[in-house]
This record gives sequence, C-alpha cells and structure tokens, in this order.
Amino acid sequence: MQKLSADIFRVGVIDRQIDLFEGMYAVPEGVTYNSYVIKDEKTAVIDSVDGAFGCEWLKNIETVLNGTKPDYLIVQHMEPDHSACVAEFVKKYPDAAVIGNRNTFVMMEEFFGKDIAPNRITVKDGEQLSLGKHTLKFVFAPMVHWPEVMVTYETETKTLFSADAFGRFGADDNAEWMDEARRYYIGIVGKYGVQVKGALKKISEYEIKAVAPLHGPCLTGKALNEAMRAYLLWSDYKPESDRGTLIAFTSVYGHTAAAARMLADELEKRGEQVKVLDLARDDWAECVAQAFRFPKLVLATTTYNADVFPAAREFIDRLTERNYKNRTVAFIDNGTWSPVAAKIMRAKFEKCANIKFAETEVIIRSALNGQSIAKVKALADELITL
Repeated sequence: MQKLSADIFRVGVIDRQIDLFEGMYAVPEGVTYNSYVIKDEKTAVIDSVDGAFGCEWLKNIETVLNGTKPDYLIVQHMEPDHSACVAEFVKKYPDAAVIGNRNTFVMMEEFFGKDIAPNRITVKDGEQLSLGKHTLKFVFAPMVHWPEVMVTYETETKTLFSADAFGRFGADDNAEWMDEARRYYIGIVGKYGVQVKGALKKISEYEIKAVAPLHGPCLTGKALNEAMRAYLLWSDYKPESDRGTLIAFTSVYGHTAAAARMLADELEKRGEQVKVLDLARDDWAECVAQAFRFPKLVLATTTYNADVFPAAREFIDRLTERNYKNRTVAFIDNGTWSPVAAKIMRAKFEKCANIKFAETEVIIRSALNGQSIAKVKALADELITL
C-alpha cells in the first residue's frame, strides 16, 4: 500500500509470478495491478486487480478503510487483470454501488453474468460525482485500449486515474520508466494512436499534477512531463529523436549478422546512434518498441524458402499491425542463390504511410565480399544523410 495524499491510497498488488503479460509479453520483472481508494464523506475504490490476488486486495482495502465501508467501486477498464475481483468486492460490500459506463456493464455481464452488480450507476462522458471535497470527473477514452475504457480526474489533488494509459511493465516503482513504458505502449496500445491523441486532447483541458495508472508507478513532476511528452510522440507515430538507426537482423550461419554489425560500426564511425537487435533471440516486443523509437530502420535478413526469414517476417507484421509509419527503411538481403527477401519486405512496408526507402540495397551472396562490403559502406553514407 502507498499513501498518495491525505485521502488517496494505492491499494493494488504486485505480481512477481507472472511470466507473460496478456499471454504474450515477457515480464521478467513482474507487474503491478494498481487500485486506489479515495476517502471522503463518501469513499470510492477505483478498479480491482487480477483474480489471483483478490484476498490480498480486499485486505488492503479493509486496512485503509479501518472499519468503514466503501460507497462506490469505479470500474474504469474491464480487462480481467483489473476487473476480475469485482464479484468478490460486491459480495463483501453489497451496499456499494458499482460505477461504469454502458459498455462497462455489457462486458461485466459477459464476464460474470447479469446479476453481478445489481446496485449500479451508469455514467456518461464528462459526468461528475462528488465524494465531498473530492469531485470525480469521468472522461471516456475508448480504444485506449478497449472500447469501454474511461479515466477519472480528481479535482482536489488534480490526479488523473488513467486506467491503462501511462502504465509500464515491472514491479519496481524506482526502476527507469521509459523503456518498459515504451514496450508496454507500443505493444499494447500502439495500434490506437488516433484514439490516444483524442484522449490526450480531452485531458489537456485539466490541470494534472499526478497520474495514477493501473500498471507501474504513479507519476509526478519531471516523470509526469516525460510521460506526457512520450505519449504525444508515440500517439503521433513520431520517433523520439531526429537521429538514430535500429538495425534488426536475422542470421542462420552468422554472415548476415556480420553485415549488420559492419553497418553498425560504419554508422557509429559517422557519428550515428545505433542499436542492433537479433530478431530471432531478442524479445520481440522490445524489437518492435525500438523500431518506433528510432527514425530509421535497417532490416538485415536472409531469403528463406523463397520468402523472408520467419522471425523477420513476423517482426514486420507486428510493426505494420501497429501502424508503423513516418520512418526511413533500408534492407540487407542475404540470398545464396535467389535473393528475394528485400523485394518482399519492401512490398510489406509500401502499405505503411510515409515510409521513405533508402536507395542503396545491399545484396549478399552467402558471405560478405568486396562488392557487398562496398555496398554496406555506401548504405552507411546514405543513411547519415537521411
């Protein structure tokens, strides 16, 4: 538990046992499921936690309430890592009203049945609820990243309870925010940049001094400013800086990897910031997140079964399904007898908006030789100018 202000408490739980978030994102450092209590003339609990932690969560609430009972449970997001314990809450506190929007209750009945929350309050976008000195304003944020999502602005402390927005992986509040927040956002929310921009515009009407997300630490001061800047860039599909290149490669026998690392060396000699990732071995969500971080991407891979090596093909699919755009892309293709990977990869990226392709294309026949080495250096020269 954490006291955020005189009347606001974080009562969520830490999950260090989880291996895959949403069944696909590696979380070796665990994850938090945040929930909050606002004590006033009326007391509100905001969101619940994953079903494995219901007893711990209810005990945290009981400790904070110290003999009193909650008046409301506000359900901002129906994803089960935040709503799985609604039924347990209703059973323990049957007099408390469950607050959500129309879509919230449709999903709630799908998950739990029609009798889950007989005492309910359905709110509309922009509607307010007074707890006493604390007033809550409900702001709908559909598709950030489910259609029922809403966030809650508390007027007294100017805290935004932001649902999944501004969250990050990892259970340590003191860990660096950006990398795991980027991997979280791009992986989970990245497809919905238009909707995120819409939500950001709506909350810009409010003075926000703190953000309390459903995953990760609460944000204030410099950390909050950094998070807001990042979300503005990410939702607009803009790179985080004007310079820098991600080189993402796959390699069967090491020759394509050698070309990728040679290009990295050549770019670094020319003063470029470079990151090199192995698409077959490095965390796929980190690879995708880094592609959105940098303005330039080089894909170095082999032609495989007259197509693109599977790890590279999957990487491209994961980029394009998240609306990858506004970048420069280049290719290194290793095809021992019939190189076609570059052509196929280019066709995939041509479906993306505002993609500029490097003119220099490196074709390797099995292993680097004088001709392909010269092409690698030429590609480095071109990338520096882009």
